[in-house]
Amino acid sequence: MSTVTLTIGPKSYPVACADGEEAHIEALGAMIAEKYALLGAARAPLEAQNLLFAALFLADELAEARKGKPGKAKTSPEGSAEADCLRAEIARLEAELVAARQAPPPPPTPQADLFGGAAPSAALAERLEALAEQAEATAAALEGLG
Repeated sequence: MSTVTLTIGPKSYPVACADGEEAHIEALGAMIAEKYALLGAARAPLEAQNLLFAALFLADELAEARKGKPGKAKTSPEGSAEADCLRAEIARLEAELVAARQAPPPPPTPQADLFGGAAPSAALAERLEALAEQAEATAAALEGLG
């Protein structure tokens, strides 16, 4: 059995834990201390109330994570794999977008725009728009994991 001392707010708390679990307990204590610090000047007069509010912040993040909603909760190893997949998808879509932009322009069509130039192919414009929307949606999903 080991003992770790956690400092949360102005107080320190000794916590018993199994050997080898010290770093994990310290990391959990740091999370609580971070949420405690969010109270700022709104701290309650009783320390137990302040710790309760810090615990409520953490419980809220946990509830959001369990619902599957992106929030500020840290990702699990599965979340890291999902983030890697999303990053790879973003890279693929960005490469496809670059290739589409570098492709030779389509042959001119008889239709002209308001300024007298040839109008771009509607199919190309729609494809580029679809690629841009996919990239934005994937980036938003990735940001939600962070």
